[in-house]
Amino acid sequence: MRKITLAYRDDDRTPVIFCIQEMARCHYGLDVQVVQIKGTEEYEAALFNGSGDLLIEHLDYLYLEAARGRKVAIFCAPSKGGGLELVVPAHVNSVVELKGQTMAVRSSGQPHAVTLWLRMMGLEKEVRTVMVKDGEVGRWGQWKKVVSRECIASFISPIYLPQAIGAGLKTLDVPDIPIVGHFAQACLSAFAHKNHDLLKDYLKAVLHALCLMKFSREEALKIVADEPMKRMKITGPQELERRFDDIVAGLKTQPYPTPEAIANTYEIATLEYPGAKGLNPLSLWDLHWVKELDDTGFIDDLLRQMKGGLSP
Repeated sequence: MRKITLAYRDDDRTPVIFCIQEMARCHYGLDVQVVQIKGTEEYEAALFNGSGDLLIEHLDYLYLEAARGRKVAIFCAPSKGGGLELVVPAHVNSVVELKGQTMAVRSSGQPHAVTLWLRMMGLEKEVRTVMVKDGEVGRWGQWKKVVSRECIASFISPIYLPQAIGAGLKTLDVPDIPIVGHFAQACLSAFAHKNHDLLKDYLKAVLHALCLMKFSREEALKIVADEPMKRMKITGPQELERRFDDIVAGLKTQPYPTPEAIANTYEIATLEYPGAKGLNPLSLWDLHWVKELDDTGFIDDLLRQMKGGLSP
């Protein structure tokens, strides 16, 4: 069986990863070897030292590598956006009430995404932000600053939402942050050129996994309840289903990035990696596999089969 190595850092990504792996094995004759690389330096070196053929998260540093002359290709963007939840005190009913107040912003990850959201909402000059480290409040615990009334709001990962709700906060239904988001994938351009058919079949597995998760929930949950559940350290089926549904809510079956997402992600990347300024962000994208499969009806056929309860 043909092999391809997929590297990742965060176990929260494993539901999508292992659904891709299973679809690749069952339907496309591919052995997707999943490799976790936790250290940031080691992870960022993976494409260049042969530790991974593909990456599925944390791609911002590739803008700097591209500016340095390395040829890379981002080839799909399955997320709708940032996928975060805005938590506020119970008495807040509109983003208008954030004016003149302070938001708690997680200092790691992509903190500038919050500024982009404020700008989109016309609040960039109306709301102050304060950076809060995980080390101070716990992983994604910035909501604690809202509970203590030091801040009026905070974006948090849905994974940690029950804790915030349990502390008396609520969510506001607001537009998502338009960024490329989780589950975008990249490889070296040289790898793509040498392995065109392999990568095309891998993309079929990705698209198949996205459709499976969105439209064949029980079948996908069986996959997720195996190794992903162990890696995420989840012990109960209810929590697993909640996490699964949170992920699925942010997925799209046509994994094109929007122009706004590309522009915003480029802005985020150049703030973290100033050496990437001046790079044309489109030079990193190669969507011809997605477009070819879309144009030839592959995605539509998957959707029709999944929605009809058939086995593709």
